[in-house]
Amino acid sequence: MARNKYPEETVNLILDVSLKLFIEKGYDETSIQDIIDNLGGLSKGAIYHHFKSKESILIAVYKGMSKNINWQMIDIVNNNKLTGLQKIQEMFSASLDNPNHDELFAATPNLLNNPKLLSIFLSDLINFVIPKYAEPVIRQGLEDGSIKTDYPKETAETMMLLSNIWLNPLIYPMTNEEYIRKIEFFNHIMASLIPDLIDEEMQQRLSHFRDLVKKTK
Repeated sequence: MARNKYPEETVNLILDVSLKLFIEKGYDETSIQDIIDNLGGLSKGAIYHHFKSKESILIAVYKGMSKNINWQMIDIVNNNKLTGLQKIQEMFSASLDNPNHDELFAATPNLLNNPKLLSIFLSDLINFVIPKYAEPVIRQGLEDGSIKTDYPKETAETMMLLSNIWLNPLIYPMTNEEYIRKIEFFNHIMASLIPDLIDEEMQQRLSHFRDLVKKTK
């Protein structure tokens, strides 16, 4: 086989085509052959040269989208004009408004049926998002007086685990009524620390994500 002079372009093409198909057909209904048929002449060997399986393609798609979202979080954390409380509110708002989230929710299958992807998601949340973004911002809020808690680490963990797992329709399928009650209860739990963390506009975005999951799964 001739050496590919542009491997990065090939990888990006595979990921772009796969993402489009995952959104249109659903991950479970998309086959490797479907991906090959939309690659403009690339062979099955070209795919397997870069990816071991359809699951490894999905993981690469997820990591690429997560990287873009993480850059937003870095900008917010480094914004010296915001208090700790404002940064938390901005992090939630920016995450929900990021267009990558629409594609992520539409393309990603139920995480309980894909333990490897679930493991990567949880590892990223526990080992990176919470200690690098959430906890430092909570501690800043303690210093500037915008957040009051004797448990900054536990507050960060509870906030992020509940919002990213318990409220995640890719893990917990639920009706819209159940979703609204969960959001209300989440706000109730967090009220003494971060009032109205999820406002009405954010609630509508969360319901939109739930609808995307329901429509494509």
